Amino acid sequence: MREQKVSGLQASFLWPVTGVALWVFLVLAASAAGSPIYQGLKPGESMKSWLVLKPFPIVEAGQSAPDEAAQQRAFAKDWLADQGGEAAVQPRVGAVQDLAAHKLEWQLVDSKADTIDLCEGGASGNFSIAYAWAQVDMPESAKVLLAVRSDDAIKVWLNGKVVHENWIARTIAEDEDVVPVEFQRGTNQLLLKIQNVRGGWGFACRLATAESLADKFVGIALTGDVETLRGWVDHGMDINRPSLLGLTAFQAARLYGQAEAVDFLASRGADIKAELPPRDKMIDVAFGELTRTNEAGLAVLVARDGKILFERGYGLGNRARHEPVTPQTKFRIGSITKQFTAAAVLKLQETGKLSVRDPLSKYIPDFPRGGEVTLHHLLTHTSGIHNYTDNPGFYDTVSTPVKPEDLINSFKKDPYDFDPGKQWRYSNSGYFLLGYIVEKVSGETYNDFLKKTFFDPLGMTNTGVHRGDLKLEHEARGYQYKEGEFRDALNWDMSRAGGAGALYSTVEDLFRWNEGIFNGKGLSEASLKAAFTPVKTDSNQEDAPGESYGYGWSMGRLRGAEEFSHGGRFQGFSSFMLRLPREHFTVAVLANAAYPGAPGVDPCPLAQVVTEAYLGESLAPVSVNKPAKDVSSQALDAVVGRYDYGGYGILTVRRKDHHLYAQLTGQPELEIFPKSPTEFFWKVVDAQVNFVKDQNGKVIKAIQHYGGGRIEGPRIE
Repeated sequence: MREQKVSGLQASFLWPVTGVALWVFLVLAASAAGSPIYQGLKPGESMKSWLVLKPFPIVEAGQSAPDEAAQQRAFAKDWLADQGGEAAVQPRVGAVQDLAAHKLEWQLVDSKADTIDLCEGGASGNFSIAYAWAQVDMPESAKVLLAVRSDDAIKVWLNGKVVHENWIARTIAEDEDVVPVEFQRGTNQLLLKIQNVRGGWGFACRLATAESLADKFVGIALTGDVETLRGWVDHGMDINRPSLLGLTAFQAARLYGQAEAVDFLASRGADIKAELPPRDKMIDVAFGELTRTNEAGLAVLVARDGKILFERGYGLGNRARHEPVTPQTKFRIGSITKQFTAAAVLKLQETGKLSVRDPLSKYIPDFPRGGEVTLHHLLTHTSGIHNYTDNPGFYDTVSTPVKPEDLINSFKKDPYDFDPGKQWRYSNSGYFLLGYIVEKVSGETYNDFLKKTFFDPLGMTNTGVHRGDLKLEHEARGYQYKEGEFRDALNWDMSRAGGAGALYSTVEDLFRWNEGIFNGKGLSEASLKAAFTPVKTDSNQEDAPGESYGYGWSMGRLRGAEEFSHGGRFQGFSSFMLRLPREHFTVAVLANAAYPGAPGVDPCPLAQVVTEAYLGESLAPVSVNKPAKDVSSQALDAVVGRYDYGGYGILTVRRKDHHLYAQLTGQPELEIFPKSPTEFFWKVVDAQVNFVKDQNGKVIKAIQHYGGGRIEGPRIE
């Protein structure tokens, strides 16, 4: 239920070669059958013949599975050191390499498929390494873009120099990594190192085609990574080739506020007068691509000035019945529920039935330290009451119903995380307590009070408290995406969520909610002011820069525009809704797969991408971060470690020389750059991470901000 805010497609080359001869040579060239020696490379045709050395296990039989740190050490190790090293290897068919008591033979692999399957023949590949070697003979030097894909991690050498490495656990997808390389005239040697974690194991390599690159190039422009853009352009990328969305790189950079990228692309010949494609078509194509092969789905709605500009469903709400998602599909919305709970408390305050300054003990007399905790503390996540959904064993019981009193009793004696009012820490416990108090004060069920007070007056006919026995029509079922397929997710009984996350709704009803609240139809002006006032604590300046939390809403800025938002995430469902009040603009995105969800289907960044697609030209440019040059090695070492991001996985931070690299589970490892000894940012995505220290100067947690949102993760000892 925790709120989590979290951010290419066709191209042509300008081959930077002299004369026609080399182009013809590249197009017609191929390897001799059964030979890893290529006479040039043809764009789009995979290199199917290699000399391969495999498998080499990084752990001996009977040893336990290595942790990620051990796997990364194995990836960094030069296993060919005794034979001249990885950079200088000169293999031949049948040559034997003695690797740490394993005698392995270089074998010719001549594959019929584009992908070289390193598990072919039943070979075990778990926690193993393979090397693959090929030679490319060129009549002239040429700058090109090499496309490689791998399952899992890959490192590439060209003529003894490392030109690419990506430590990652993934399945193979088309042209995952694009590497600018320069082949020299004459003989060129390619060496690939492919390391497997578990399961499938393989790789593919080819000269990238025009059609395969535009989406990626446009994606780079979205992030404003001028250094990478320059490398691609220098190696032949046509900057005016539109992506599948119809956007060129220049248009994307302008729309998404990347001023430096705009200037660079314009200086290199970008068409600056081309008209943007229709926004609705862009969004439709983008969402359609995300769900084209995915069975679970999502719904999206975009509105401005009270009018719906775009709404549509994608994928399946129920796989068993093959029911498609529509804008009328009902999703469990998780922690967006907190807005409704906060509004209920404020409405009761308007009628004089309670005050946000009331102590918790007024409503639950025996709650430990209840006299120190106010409803204001519960509303703003500053109570210090421990989050019950973090307790060991919680998920063992989450599928069974519970009475509110029994759930409160299960966490009421937990030690406080901090003294009330001293810090901010997201806690479902506070909002579960508030839902219980709403019922106690109003004399009605939580659902009935919300229905009478908000749902009916605002025309929200498809919203309510979820129960398993409701038999809702057009209800989305929750899934998780694991090992390349969708499975039924853990099915919560929403009595376990209460006022923290028990509601279901549709994108249309959430639109009606936003229109009502932000147009004064749900709460008084005084209540809205209270709801949208950022909470202040002793740790605000360090703990939550750039964003704030009021009563059930997060407040931040999206490229200069004020943004009010909230998201939700628990097993099977994720959601996000934002409002830019000055622009009278709403986006709602609901998805029915989470923990984990389908690749790329995360409602928070999707909602913000949609916002910039519609409003980007009128928003402020993205601010450009400049790395600090005076951060010490000791400061870098202090933040190295692993941080628990809950449902998003583990953030691993490691140091290499005087550089820091961060990787979230299942994502590429990327360099992060220092703004200060405790603040770092990514260049390729709009994201920052702040490392928080305790009173003794020890880093205890990471707080990551992206797109105006945040994830908080404690350091794992």
